[in-house]
Formats: sequence, structure tokens, C-alpha cells
Amino acid sequence: MTTESAAPTTIKSNILIVDDHPFIIQGYKNAITRYNPSEHEFFIAEAKDCESAYRVITNPESVVFDIAFLDISMPPYEDKGIYSGEDLAKLILEFMPNCKIILLTMFTEFLKIKTIIKNINPNGLVIKNDLTFDELLFAFDKVMKNETYYSESVIKMLESQDHSIEIDLFDKQILFHLSKGTKAKDITQFIPISLNAIEVRKLKLKELLKVTEGSDIDLVREARNIGLLF
Repeated sequence: MTTESAAPTTIKSNILIVDDHPFIIQGYKNAITRYNPSEHEFFIAEAKDCESAYRVITNPESVVFDIAFLDISMPPYEDKGIYSGEDLAKLILEFMPNCKIILLTMFTEFLKIKTIIKNINPNGLVIKNDLTFDELLFAFDKVMKNETYYSESVIKMLESQDHSIEIDLFDKQILFHLSKGTKAKDITQFIPISLNAIEVRKLKLKELLKVTEGSDIDLVREARNIGLLF
């Protein structure tokens, strides 16, 4: 009596890819569909910006995603307060807490990377300059196996202590109020230090962030870029 072996079970996974560059989305799709095709079947949804991603994620008829690839820098959806892939990651985890998050970014500032890890704790974090087709497959494999993947540049930054920038509470408050459009002379209403002290601190912050010739807007922008301001 012969016994036929059972056909292997196909593992089905739902993937969301969000990026504002169609050719990058296609590259991700090409890599995913080549991942163990005899064992895995993928449904892949895509979105081109924060607004379209928001609609996919919050649509009650959408599938529950198992893995989401999110570019950090994308056109925002200001009406819903979604400004980046980080905000989308938080939204996904609110609606689909078991979804694994892979964040991709061009940012190479230590504080920004540290902030992303602290706020999102993604399953994968990739600096785009590190990305190759094989590296993407390797990262995807790691995350599929419930492991965490950081690309080479991320690991090097985390191992280095030379890029760390620390500022005190008053500096953080000054940056916060400047980001809200508050004039320096009016910040004294919120912080118990003099206008002269505020101006001195602003100058030192500009030196620290290498925007000495820039405006307050430039200071705020750079502080936000490296994770000193959210």
C-alpha cells in the first residue's frame, strides 16, 4: 500500500509597501515575490504617500497586514496629522498591532535613527544607501523569521558614541516654542530665563547643529531632522 505525501502548505502573507517612488515599490515587489515562492504566497498592497496609505490602513475592508515597508520621508497628510512613515507606523500598530514594520530612510543622523528606534522599535530599519536587491531579500528573510534587521550603517551608528548630542530642558523648550512660531521675546513667558539667555542659547544651538548662518526656521528644521524635536 502506497501513501501519497501531502502537498506542502503555502504560507499566505499580506504586505503593504508605502513609497513615493514607483520604481522603488516595484523593486520591493520583485524581491518579495522571489522569496521562497514554493512555500509562500503574498498579497501586496501599495500606497504612494501618507494620505493614500492612511486610507488603506484605516479602511475596514482592508486585509490585516503582516509586514509593512514604509519610507520615512513622504508627502504628508496634514488633515490627519500624518507627516511621515513614522506616523504611519504608529497608525498601523494601532489598527494592526501584530504587523511587522520595516522602515527605510535616507537619514544618516545618529539622533534621528536613535529616535526612530525608541519611538517605533521597528522589526527592520534600513538606510537606503545600504540597500541592494540581495540585502533587501536578507532583511525580508530576517523579519519573516521574527528576527530584527538593522542595515550596516544603522549598526555602525549605534555602535558609535561620537555622534550623540545632548541638550538640556531649557534648550528643548526653546526649540519647541520656536517650532510653534513663538518669538524669542515671548518665550520668556514660558521659560524662567531672560531674553538675553534665550538668545545666547539659540546661538549655541545653531553652532551645535551647524546652522550658524541660518534663521530660527533653519534651526528648527535641523533639530527636527536629527531627532531633537518632534
